[in-house]
Amino acid sequence: MAEMQELADVAWILTALTVVLLMFPGLALFYGGMSGTKNVLNMFAMVMTTLGTVTIIYVLFGHGMVVGESLGGIIGNPLDYFGMVGHEEVGVDGGFAETLDLAFFTLFACITVSIIASGAMGRMKFSAWMVFSVIWATLVYFPLGHWVFGDGWLSANVNFHDYAGGTAVHMASGFGALGLAVALGPRRNLQTRPHSLPLVLLGAGILWMGWMGFNGGTAGGANYVAQYTIMTTLFAGGTGMLGFMAFEKFRDGKATVLGMCSGIIAGLVAITPAADAVDPFGALVLGFIAGAFVAWACTWKAKLGVDESLDAFAVHGVGGIVGAMFVVFFGWATYTNDEPIRGIFFGGDISLLWGELIAIGVTCIYAFGVTWIIAKVMDKTMNIRVSNEDEEDLDFKLHGQTAYDYN
Repeated sequence: MAEMQELADVAWILTALTVVLLMFPGLALFYGGMSGTKNVLNMFAMVMTTLGTVTIIYVLFGHGMVVGESLGGIIGNPLDYFGMVGHEEVGVDGGFAETLDLAFFTLFACITVSIIASGAMGRMKFSAWMVFSVIWATLVYFPLGHWVFGDGWLSANVNFHDYAGGTAVHMASGFGALGLAVALGPRRNLQTRPHSLPLVLLGAGILWMGWMGFNGGTAGGANYVAQYTIMTTLFAGGTGMLGFMAFEKFRDGKATVLGMCSGIIAGLVAITPAADAVDPFGALVLGFIAGAFVAWACTWKAKLGVDESLDAFAVHGVGGIVGAMFVVFFGWATYTNDEPIRGIFFGGDISLLWGELIAIGVTCIYAFGVTWIIAKVMDKTMNIRVSNEDEEDLDFKLHGQTAYDYN
């Protein structure tokens, strides 16, 4: 029976991993549809190439930096899994092997970097992006991943809850995108209208599907937690859509398709740290609140004059914070963890509030600050912005192709 269960676990994680891979073309379509007609291919390329650049460094030393033996609680030992040499053993009777963990964690790292492309839309050299993706993963994601997923100082000393990466993935990428946008400065010719809402909708749908593997696969097998988190993920995505549209209706008198798609992602982001920590009704409420909060964040972010037009900061940064704080106050789950989860309003310990605030603050400040420094240093050494001429037609100037044949 135990062997059958382990084989089922392996089959589910393999399936979840494959579904998570779909998030990359999903994100490319989502971002590409929101971009201008002459920035589409560039956005596709920025999102997809992390599967090359980040995968290489994750296999070489990234996995060790995230889950290896902790060096003072700051970073894992990069030599522990260097190139996975000596860790490619076959699982017993076809059961789990370390290589499966490596593949799953690799996709987590890659998608986190891809999200940051929002902050560079329409004005960053593609060669600079390739270099940036490697540096950012090494200096931002790998340390944060160790603090959250490994034996880093944060997970060892602070009482906070993060089921599947609300901090290291979503807050880090959201505030990283903001830091990159601030460092780059605005585009010379701003285009705020998405060129293809059908692409945005298709991308959002694929991302929603991928999130099932993302959150369900984090459970580690075909178990109750996987079933539970897939349920809460479905519910939060649906009400996130409604929350965003409701805010738009109140603010503008109309609910938009773009808002519908952004709301779906907002709900999915918010449920990521909370998928195992809320009941079904809580998932519905969380999704709606997250959708509305993210819509509000998009409104005031636009007034700051920061050119982060694809809204990774609002959707992933603010959405991740909403999900984490919801657990603090309204968490309620009995069977998904070793100890029942109870938010403060349900008799939980207030120490979770202080722990969650520390985790949020550290993640957001570190991601924003280090990202800004990386971009500024790179700009001084290799001039990472495209020329005025290239910015007018980024796809053709950087990639020699266009998304659409205008002739």
